[in-house]
Amino acid sequence: MSEPIFVNVTEEIVRGLVSFLLRGPEYQTFCKCQTCEFDTVALTLNALPSKYVTSMESRDEAFIMMNTPEHIELINKEIIHALHVVSKFPRHKVEPTSI
Repeated sequence: MSEPIFVNVTEEIVRGLVSFLLRGPEYQTFCKCQTCEFDTVALTLNALPSKYVTSMESRDEAFIMMNTPEHIELINKEIIHALHVVSKFPRHKVEPTSI
């Protein structure tokens, strides 16, 4: 029997998609600091239902079930909304610019 785990599959998917989007051409001007990335993930997760599992087998099943075009489209919609909110109200410390 495998070691018990406690995983939110929605979080795994959102973290991967946020990381992918932030490195793409559409969001090249978006701040990529850890605070802004984590805020985007947190805002997105707050808007989506959680999907917790307790084994790797159920994690794999949940991942396959959630990895549909319709579900990914819903997640992407929430990520884009979160990116706009974080971009408008960033919480990171502003570094002084040198002249």
